[in-house]
Amino acid sequence: STKRDAQAAMHFLKKALPSCHATKPRTITADGDKAYPVAIRELTEDKHIPLSMLLRVKKYLNNIIEQDHRFIKKRSRNMLGL
Repeated sequence: STKRDAQAAMHFLKKALPSCHATKPRTITADGDKAYPVAIRELTEDKHIPLSMLLRVKKYLNNIIEQDHRFIKKRSRNMLGL
């Protein structure tokens, strides 16, 4: 359900954000799940997250392995002479 997903997202964010050792993140990148904007809004209202922190909802920005794959593919194609 949407409410349960929002509660799970809030629990995750409450646990993950204080674990940042050096600095607080400026942005939070999430996939297209509808629970994240709800959780971010509630955490901002409760002052767990500063108002200046942005939420980016993009499907592929959070998937670092997929972003890295194109560079590996490019190098392997060059080695094969393609």
